[in-house]
Amino acid sequence: MNIAIDQLSKATKSQAEAQIHTMSAIAEKAMHAVAELAELNAATMKASLEDSSAIAQEILAAKDPQSAFVIVQSQAQPTAEKAASYARHLAAIATKAQAEFGKVAQERMAETTAHFHALVNDLSKTAPAGTEPFVDLFKSNIANANAMYEQFAKAGQTAYDHFQSQLGEMSSHFGVPAKPAKPKKAAAAA
Repeated sequence: MNIAIDQLSKATKSQAEAQIHTMSAIAEKAMHAVAELAELNAATMKASLEDSSAIAQEILAAKDPQSAFVIVQSQAQPTAEKAASYARHLAAIATKAQAEFGKVAQERMAETTAHFHALVNDLSKTAPAGTEPFVDLFKSNIANANAMYEQFAKAGQTAYDHFQSQLGEMSSHFGVPAKPAKPKKAAAAA
């Protein structure tokens, strides 16, 4: 029984180290996404202030209220285009972050599954005689859980793809053609 405890202890230590590594990778990716978002917001704010100042100058230089109204009206389409462009950039940042988080999660899941299967196989070799049916049932349950996770991941990808198509449709309502989303590679079976 000492062998099993030693194996579990090593597996626990290995998993804890892997968790720390994964959390560090996710934190790094999140910070990168936040930095991109801050950069986008700063650039948008700067451009907005510059545009507002230029428009205000045009309005103040208008000869009559009708001219000022025409200037304000002429800004409707460019403003809608800028809003749609901002939404596309925001979606691109979110898409990139989601893809990076998904990649980290898939790598982590594959690594965890491999380690867990190796541990179960090692422990089943040292299991007392007569427990083979229980070990087989346990392995079957693990396989079912993995299959469920894969179905969950596929459903999540389908929902994400639907979100992307809805975002494109919303962009078209602003009169701005949406940039086509890059096709996602099918998730590799772990």
